[in-house]
Amino acid sequence: MAGVSDDQVTSVCGHCDRAIPSSNIDLHFAHCSRNLEKCKVCGDMIPRKHTEEHFLSTHAPVCCSLCSETMDRDILDVHKGENCPKRIVTCEYCEFPLPAIDLLEHQVEVCGNRTELCYMCHKYIRLREMHSHVSRCTGAVSTVAESSRNTRAMERERERERAAGAPRRQPREFSPRRLLFTIAITGIAVLLGSLFFQRKPGPTPVN
Repeated sequence: MAGVSDDQVTSVCGHCDRAIPSSNIDLHFAHCSRNLEKCKVCGDMIPRKHTEEHFLSTHAPVCCSLCSETMDRDILDVHKGENCPKRIVTCEYCEFPLPAIDLLEHQVEVCGNRTELCYMCHKYIRLREMHSHVSRCTGAVSTVAESSRNTRAMERERERERAAGAPRRQPREFSPRRLLFTIAITGIAVLLGSLFFQRKPGPTPVN
């Protein structure tokens, strides 16, 4: 059986936990322990002169640029994208961009109070209630509302029919006999009037 060479025999460095050829382990350990330091957060071996820079750029808590909350660097992206109260979101009703902290009030008090026509039952529904309404809407129109609309439509139809079918009032025509009677009455009235005005009272005798 062939013997194992010194280059193939390894030992674990007590400082960096790496497998090092046994022939070089003493030299490696002296250099490793003098120049490298293990990061207490991630376990990487970092040059001693760069340990502070490594911690600040990789592991130090960071401040959110939107809400100023301090957190670990590795969750900053998730915070900004999903949890930050001042991240910009879009209203599902009007697509207006606004901070997430204001979204609920905007959708409930502003956009949510607007109404749109349900395409199934033809009733006007608040936008904030539209999703739940559509999920249970049967498409049936309210009997009371529909009955009222039908009644008004029937009344308007009757009025149009009465207006179209009513006979027009014909202009009054005078018969020859009525015309002669009117002329005679007028002539008598004129004659009596003239006689009345021609009759003047005599002078009053003086005593």
